[in-house]
Amino acid sequence: MKQILNTLYVQTQDAYLHLANETVSVKVSYETKMRVPLHHLACIVTIGKVSISPYLMGKCAEVGIGITILDHNGKFQCRVVGKTTGNVLLRHAQFSCAISDELTTGLAKTIVAGKIKNSRTLLLRGARESECDEDEQALRKAAAYLAASLQQLNTEERLDGIRGIEGDASRVHFEHFDYLVKPGLRCEFPFEKRTRRPPLNRMNALLSFLYTLVANDCTWALEGVGLDPQVGFLHAMRPGRTSLGLDLMEEFRAPIAEKIALTLVNRRQISLNDFEERPGGAVWLDENGRRTVIGEYQSRKQNELKHPLFKEKIPIGLLPHIQARLLARHLRGESEYYTPMVFL
Repeated sequence: MKQILNTLYVQTQDAYLHLANETVSVKVSYETKMRVPLHHLACIVTIGKVSISPYLMGKCAEVGIGITILDHNGKFQCRVVGKTTGNVLLRHAQFSCAISDELTTGLAKTIVAGKIKNSRTLLLRGARESECDEDEQALRKAAAYLAASLQQLNTEERLDGIRGIEGDASRVHFEHFDYLVKPGLRCEFPFEKRTRRPPLNRMNALLSFLYTLVANDCTWALEGVGLDPQVGFLHAMRPGRTSLGLDLMEEFRAPIAEKIALTLVNRRQISLNDFEERPGGAVWLDENGRRTVIGEYQSRKQNELKHPLFKEKIPIGLLPHIQARLLARHLRGESEYYTPMVFL
């Protein structure tokens, strides 16, 4: 459990990571700032100008510790992985499913259903907690629209149609996202629509960074069970795109990434000073802002909730790994359906 939950994030600029007696040593200006036993880690994530010794990279590849490299804005650059793990028969089953229109459509429908259900739950929770009647009514109306989208999804058998329903549900979700922010903070964290590459306001910058963290965890979970994260079902395959990682992330967007973003804003744990505005309108989290987000994300991963399928409490940080295993079982034909994680 500890191995799956522990990710070492390093964002101090000019830091240098190397291996010292089976521990990861982090140095800044030749001074050791921290040491972490190698066996405690599942993944290392570097942000910005951070160097890693080739020997540490090789050791991580040997023992199955993933390395993800993000640029100074938190944008994904590359991953360092070791030899391919898992049963080749599982990947063969995954590829066979990906070229079957019927199986691909079924999985895409399931993924979208999980995403919409969790999105609807977030909106309804916001409606219950709202202190403004107009906000509550708007959120409940949006939730009703998403409920209708789920009904429409049940009868849709075309992949393009499923993607259209998902896109329309996402549009409605984000059109009402601003109502989830406390009224007094909406001028500081305005949100009209989802913008990326680059994010154009503070809330979008916060969401983009959190989505990157969740997508990274989902990708490593899939690789951990032997699946190819680039061969997806809802998201079309493209060179360099972890389509299956994005598929798996869909059910975690609202209940993890977006909920953390709203918590940080509504509790004033993050402020205007935690962002940098660049020429052209781009907005990014600064180093202190990223540190705050990472701290909250790591803390949230330790929280436990009851898994609807297993009926037992599981740390949130383990959920991508659990869902990856359920997906692998379905692709192998050991279970008839894949059951997405639905948060209550």
